[in-house]
Amino acid sequence: MDKLVLATSNPDKLKEIQAILHFPGLTIIPQSEFKVVDADETGLTLIENAIIKARHACQMTGLPALADDTGLAVDYLKGEPGVYSARYAGLPSNSERNIEKLLAALEGVPDDKRGATFYCVMVLMQHANDPMPLIVQGQWSGRILSARAGSQGFGYDAIFYLNEYKMTAAELDPALKNRVSHRAQALEKLSDALLK
Repeated sequence: MDKLVLATSNPDKLKEIQAILHFPGLTIIPQSEFKVVDADETGLTLIENAIIKARHACQMTGLPALADDTGLAVDYLKGEPGVYSARYAGLPSNSERNIEKLLAALEGVPDDKRGATFYCVMVLMQHANDPMPLIVQGQWSGRILSARAGSQGFGYDAIFYLNEYKMTAAELDPALKNRVSHRAQALEKLSDALLK
């Protein structure tokens, strides 16, 4: 495997994955270079959606594909927005509207009940009929602030507070985020599995 299609049209995810995943002899190509549009995310879990996206990219390009599906699970909201994180406030996906909806849902909720976890699932499929896709996961715990802080990152980063760093994911140096985030953890596991 010397070429890998990245099954996302999200430019922020593309940038982050390309910054983190360095594998000798592997060229990572965004699906947009093949004019592939995003697959419909009809799965009920992050794993199902990642498989759907990877399989779609394999079918459209004939190449191995890597897909990511990520969700933010808020304890007080019993895991919401979860699998619907990117489209929490409806389609087309909009981070600002998603944040506004989440902040409204948590209005008046005390800090100690605002725990949240980012989950990332990465699926690597060799071909569209791959019976054993490689599936890895990462998770990152924090809590949801009542107002935004920071201008880096994307998605819910500006309200996702990390106790160990005393700042939000949007205030973290991008190089540090790319070492410790849910996506970084999943990609590290992926790299280890590829090396083996």
